Amino acid sequence: MSVFETWKAVIPEDFSDSSRVWIYQSNRMFTMGEALQIEPMLENFTANWQSHGAVVKGYANLIFGQFIVLMADESATGVSGCSTDSSVRLVKQIEQQFGVNLFDRMLLAFLRKDKVEVIPMNQFSHALAAGLVSPDTIYFNNTVLTKEALLQNWLIPVKDSWLKQKIALV
Repeated sequence: MSVFETWKAVIPEDFSDSSRVWIYQSNRMFTMGEALQIEPMLENFTANWQSHGAVVKGYANLIFGQFIVLMADESATGVSGCSTDSSVRLVKQIEQQFGVNLFDRMLLAFLRKDKVEVIPMNQFSHALAAGLVSPDTIYFNNTVLTKEALLQNWLIPVKDSWLKQKIALV
């Protein structure tokens, strides 16, 4: 079984299905050394994450070496603008420290041959026409907003994503 089939095991079961999720996709895979530095940063952040003085039940993980997944279970404490801002500051710190881009929403990620491949959105039609991507290629749908959506709709075929509109154009 591939690692891409087992990722759900790292998502905490004790979080509500409606827990809020934020996914930050890196423009490249982190090295093992970088990942070993990022993991304690994420752990420290979630251990100290607060919203108006109340502890946020939070989770953060670097998944597939390329995606930072943050989750807040709001069934106990809601996440305020300030607490969301603190998570964005952490992500920006990781960007600067490791020389990556985690906010480029024009980069699309796909799973090809058990490897994450990133393609600029303006190259999607070319990749489709060249056979590098097909309607059945697994797409990382980073627009998911809840734990339930993460588990069910993060890795989906292109034909089941918002990109299906672009397939008809090729």
